Amino acid sequence: MAMAAALRREGRRLTQPINALHSSLNSSLISQDQAPHGARSISTQVVRNRMKSVRNIQKITKAMKMVAASKLRAVQTRTENSRGLWQPFTALLGDDPSVDVKKNVVVTISSDKGLCGGINSTSVKISRVLNKLNSGPDKETKYVILGEKAKAQLLRDSKKQIALSLTELQKNPLNYTQVSVLADDILKNVEYDALRIVFNKFHSVVQFLPTVATVLSPEVLPFVNFFSPTFFKFCPLSLTSNLGKILGLQLLCM
Repeated sequence: MAMAAALRREGRRLTQPINALHSSLNSSLISQDQAPHGARSISTQVVRNRMKSVRNIQKITKAMKMVAASKLRAVQTRTENSRGLWQPFTALLGDDPSVDVKKNVVVTISSDKGLCGGINSTSVKISRVLNKLNSGPDKETKYVILGEKAKAQLLRDSKKQIALSLTELQKNPLNYTQVSVLADDILKNVEYDALRIVFNKFHSVVQFLPTVATVLSPEVLPFVNFFSPTFFKFCPLSLTSNLGKILGLQLLCM
């Protein structure tokens, strides 16, 4: 009997580690079966939500492209219809950095909204360069800003030099009457010897050429040598022929 009791005690001692090992194996197998399955279901749901949001963004982007394309066609149509009138005028404009005057005004033209590449930043950079080139102890340089984007950039470092700032001009399509009133307002309220207009000349849908046009005051014109190499294209013969084209176009438009 003593031997039987000893065998029973030894059996219980051996079965306890085996039962513990079996239970631990079962728990590990259960956790391995459940955790990856739950993780896979969660990740699949996240991917589905992302795909759904991407499809929604694609729909919105497609609608925005259609609206932008229709606006671009309308602007191109207006530009092509008015090209015969403004091209001869712009042919009279040019730039001569060598003109040395005391009162310089840099007219910076930009847009009111962004998302148009480097058009606005390029105009501001050129305006700042012109400001430095025409600055001196006996000189005065001012800014006339047309557009919200140029105003926001030049206010940071040239607030005291801004003589006039006009924004929200592009909400509605401009016509000749509005532009002429705007030009008269600038010429009457700003004293200048030379106006240097910085704008972006249209070349293609994806390319605009930064351009500077100089307009001299009537007081400075008598002292300018129009037959110098830099002003050769403004000689009387060329000026007369361009004026003839302008008058002819005006008569055709009447």
